[in-house]
Amino acid sequence: MTKSDSTNRSSQTHPLDSMDDWEQDLLERYPEPQLVRSQNVSQQTDSFRNYAAQARPSVREFYRLNHRYQTVDFVRSKHAEFLTLSRRSMGIWEAMEYLNQLVDDSDPDIDLPQIEHLLQTAEAIRADGRPDWFILAGLVHDLGKILCLWGEPQWAVVGDTFPVGCRWSPRIVFYEAFADNPDHQVELYQTENGIYQSGCGLDQLMLSWGHDEYMYHVARDYLPSPALAMIRYHSCYPIHRESAYGHLLKQQDAELLKWVVDFNQYDLYTKRDQRMDVAGLRPYYEDLIARYFPPKIKW
Repeated sequence: MTKSDSTNRSSQTHPLDSMDDWEQDLLERYPEPQLVRSQNVSQQTDSFRNYAAQARPSVREFYRLNHRYQTVDFVRSKHAEFLTLSRRSMGIWEAMEYLNQLVDDSDPDIDLPQIEHLLQTAEAIRADGRPDWFILAGLVHDLGKILCLWGEPQWAVVGDTFPVGCRWSPRIVFYEAFADNPDHQVELYQTENGIYQSGCGLDQLMLSWGHDEYMYHVARDYLPSPALAMIRYHSCYPIHRESAYGHLLKQQDAELLKWVVDFNQYDLYTKRDQRMDVAGLRPYYEDLIARYFPPKIKW
């Protein structure tokens, strides 16, 4: 393999210097609430429309790849590959330590370990006196990023998720990039409902593949439904932030989405450079984990 071949393959799988670049990009697209409170709806809509023009080239390339390759067939193939949960058997804290192998490619000497990012989210939720299952959802919601350690490209691990198998909503960021997606040529997939029935419900939608869907399946037998919704839909910004695909939702989904929106503030706005006392926090979180999860689960 030539150096140029290697570089091209890397740019196809890792267009971002770090997966944290996607989360930083989210903060630029969805600033903290106090920063947008003075804007009216028209101003916020204009901000969303102008966002793509201001995004960094690496972010644009990330979404180009994501929107090109996230097809119905691709998602189904990833379900078959990963949702047998036959890769490893390990406990939650063990999985957190395993995820620590994932480092920031742009500056591994400075970036906080992944386990500290997880604890930052959980500790912010805990400080607000939320239920224990809410705290635990914060702790585990990004553990699906271990997919990166098993060879998955960045665009198949992080990024905004969206339904596949029906017409893409213009409210999906970088919507125009779907023009190169092979599903664009499938007539059924370009209808409003596509492979779904109107009002079928959020849980019937097949979402683009990533860490959210994977972690939902890992945790689905152990956590209450609001916590599972937080895990499964926290990256589904077209639905929970942009109110797209309402015609496919059912009435009960509104209550679950309230939990997702509530959780989103912690997911987006709690990551800081402040170090966490991992050893000091471990006893509390191991006790919390044991209330809901067995010592080993399938991954």
